[in-house]
Amino acid sequence: MGCFQSKNANPQPGEQEPAPLEKPDLANGDGGEPDRVPAFKEYGLAELRAATKGFSTDLIVSESGEKAPNVVYRGRLDGGRLIAVKRFSKQSWPDPQQFVAEAAGVGKVRHKRLVNLIGCCAEGDERLLVAEYMPNDTLSKHLFHWDKKPLPWEMRLRVAYHIAQALDHCNAENRRIYHDLNAYRVLFDEDGDPCLSSFGLMKNSRDGKSYSTNLAYTPPEFLRTGRVIPESVIYSYGTVLLDLLSGKHIPPSHKATYGFLLLSLTFQALDLIRGKNILLLMDSSLDGQYANEDAAKLVDLASKCLQFEARDRPNIKFLLSSVGPLQKQKEVASHVLMGITKATAVPPTILSPLGKACASMDLTAVHDILLKTGYKDEEGAENELSFQEWTQQVQEMVNTKKIGDIAFRDKDFKTAIDYYSKLVGMMPVPSATVFARRSFSYLMNGESELALRDAMQAQVCMPEWPTAFYLQALALSKLGMETDAQDMLNDGATFEAKKQNGWRT
Repeated sequence: MGCFQSKNANPQPGEQEPAPLEKPDLANGDGGEPDRVPAFKEYGLAELRAATKGFSTDLIVSESGEKAPNVVYRGRLDGGRLIAVKRFSKQSWPDPQQFVAEAAGVGKVRHKRLVNLIGCCAEGDERLLVAEYMPNDTLSKHLFHWDKKPLPWEMRLRVAYHIAQALDHCNAENRRIYHDLNAYRVLFDEDGDPCLSSFGLMKNSRDGKSYSTNLAYTPPEFLRTGRVIPESVIYSYGTVLLDLLSGKHIPPSHKATYGFLLLSLTFQALDLIRGKNILLLMDSSLDGQYANEDAAKLVDLASKCLQFEARDRPNIKFLLSSVGPLQKQKEVASHVLMGITKATAVPPTILSPLGKACASMDLTAVHDILLKTGYKDEEGAENELSFQEWTQQVQEMVNTKKIGDIAFRDKDFKTAIDYYSKLVGMMPVPSATVFARRSFSYLMNGESELALRDAMQAQVCMPEWPTAFYLQALALSKLGMETDAQDMLNDGATFEAKKQNGWRT
């Protein structure tokens, strides 16, 4: 199932694309980014509930939404790390100790080709898994539901290779069974590299059987015995190869037809290379942009994987030796091949109370902090309210400000908007605090775009004022623009640190 895709990718205009970096080989301890994958741990239910805003439906990232048998949510921990949280029913895992033990075992498996499991939770009726968050959708989305362009052939070959690498590592770690290997289980990380979800390594063994939830990928032996074996993984790999070749989500009733066709095509390799029969399988959206010989080799490999008898299927080492030589553009980064903008990785930031409140979208806390702060951040700023002669106009501005502040304090945000708007039109010198308060009032009134505009105006008044950045982050989160929101939080934290080190806004 699609577990970790981001619904919103919003690169900054004009952002320069960073050069592709070689990821650390987590399996071999190459180091590199020590914070990339935290150690496996048991999380508290309260922490995961907060991270997902109470398991908000707005944060569901399962491709089937709430209809998915086990719903997956996007979440953010206190330190800023994005996570994916998979929520099972208690009936799926009635024994909490078994669930934790199984998750901890999977959590020990680490590899750069895996979406690594970083934690779990088993409190009361809740059974939750926590994994790395993958921002660039699933293979299913890129193959079957693409918007701008189909997945390039070279990227399809890379997917086949990366999956084989992940399975080979799992095999070496004595995790030889992977459940429900399919296009929904392959996700793309921030670099656009395909990774295999570690969720498929979890087994539900209530009665000693392994359960498959996607009949389109069910191996023949499962239909006979109700169990999967290591060779079943090879069969499922073959069905994924079919998807990569055809670009179509083939229904279960048609899979057998295609499998039979592949078997017959194995004996017609010459015709395949000449391109006479390969069109029966190949994705027409590729418009012939592939080498017939490579396509024929992939077709032949799929046919071997889809053998009815498990003993006739190849092993994982054979998969690697078959798809490895097909990689012809190793030097081209995945995000370049896919045509996606790579987001610059940002380390978790240390936020002030206001920053934390905005990050967690705790509107009550934001309101309290803004009230306590008042206008003191603007002390010393040029403000004609303090210096010009006492006139009727000044008196009117003071009264308007007072009524707006009282309404803001009493949470009468509609009235606050009205009076702050009058004040903005009257003041010779704009006030960052007035814009900030009106921004928050707009948020509370459900007008996120206007809130963002005012927070940006506050930044214009005071270019390095942390509050302006934090309020922009809050508005951006409300608008679903998580990447931009994180950038604003990072900027706010930077200016907060400068301020605490003696720099005056």
